[in-house]
Amino acid sequence: MSMEHTQHFQSSAASAVIERVETFLVDLPTIRPHQLSMATMNGQTLMLLRLYCSDGTVGMGEGTTIGGLAYGAESPEGMKLAIDAYFTPLLLGADASHVPVIMARLNKAIHDNRFAKCAVETALFDALGQRTGLPVSQLLGGRVRDSLPVAWTLASGDTARDIDEAERMLAQRRHNIFKLKIGRRAVAADVAHVAAIKKALGDRGAVRVDVNMAWSELEAQRGLAGLVDAGCELVEQPVASVDALARLKGRFAIAVMADESLTGPSSAFALARVAGVDVFAIKTEQSGGLRAAQQVAAIADAAGIELYGGTMLEGAIGTIASAHAFSTFRDLQWGTELFGPLLLTEEILVQPLQYRNFHLVLPAAPGLGIALDEDRVQFFRRDKKQGATVMVARTVEVAS
Repeated sequence: MSMEHTQHFQSSAASAVIERVETFLVDLPTIRPHQLSMATMNGQTLMLLRLYCSDGTVGMGEGTTIGGLAYGAESPEGMKLAIDAYFTPLLLGADASHVPVIMARLNKAIHDNRFAKCAVETALFDALGQRTGLPVSQLLGGRVRDSLPVAWTLASGDTARDIDEAERMLAQRRHNIFKLKIGRRAVAADVAHVAAIKKALGDRGAVRVDVNMAWSELEAQRGLAGLVDAGCELVEQPVASVDALARLKGRFAIAVMADESLTGPSSAFALARVAGVDVFAIKTEQSGGLRAAQQVAAIADAAGIELYGGTMLEGAIGTIASAHAFSTFRDLQWGTELFGPLLLTEEILVQPLQYRNFHLVLPAAPGLGIALDEDRVQFFRRDKKQGATVMVARTVEVAS
């Protein structure tokens, strides 16, 4: 960076304070029910955040979860309440360009709330990028790739339907890596489901599975053996226990990946110390922010653990924020799962994210590089619609 550019960067990034914080909920329908071991999603709720700064920049962030409270302790509704009541007083009047300072203040004053913190940090980096003319990936140290391979999750629960869906994705050159959500049925039935799909796809598509902690260790031993025979290459979080993960790793010819066990840098270090898994599924929200996700990646890199870019089924804002972070990882051996916006039937961006040739393309524009379609956002805002409570109640069905 030249001296002239550096001076411009410093002057343009100076003296912008946060003047207003806006949060709201957007309820969007999905293309089909999305079955996990703990819940079935019939729609997705996004908590959207806007930070208005004194220089006119407006940063956007998003908080999203899988299945409301079925997955974890935070929900879109809870994030909105926490940000309105506890985050906002700490944000108003702060220098918007000092992102690490602001996040340190939040981390000291507010325990956990990792998803909400990620939304705030995303908005801060988006505004800073607009202020400096740089994409978020450059603010995070610089991207090493301009596009990311994207897996598609098959989660209808019906084998024939999943095969048809995979065939469409291959024909459209949209996805050639498929992750199957299993764990709701008996182990043998799940393995048969996976085997049938892999047999239908052959070498045209890679097959992986996500158990979402549904198996006991004994079930996992039977399941992993069957998955190897079926041609499955990776199993995500088959059990809840870190110790059990470590015992399973290396026992079968299949990669074992941590997801729910990863809740930020500390948990990543604990897993790395015991060599507990082969792969980390890094999620920006679950990590506690974009920079925290980078710290998790650095720990994995130092420990010889491979990387996968995970998703909380975010909408466009959270997805592209994750893509900016993942683009900075030195290695991304297992690609990503940033298909969240493709699961939704409605578009809320002026220009949709670009998915082509099995990849998500990163924008080069400042900040996140996206713009909301305000009319569409207003249409789907929960506080603008009647009967919203009924819709929310039908969004998630908890698995029995």
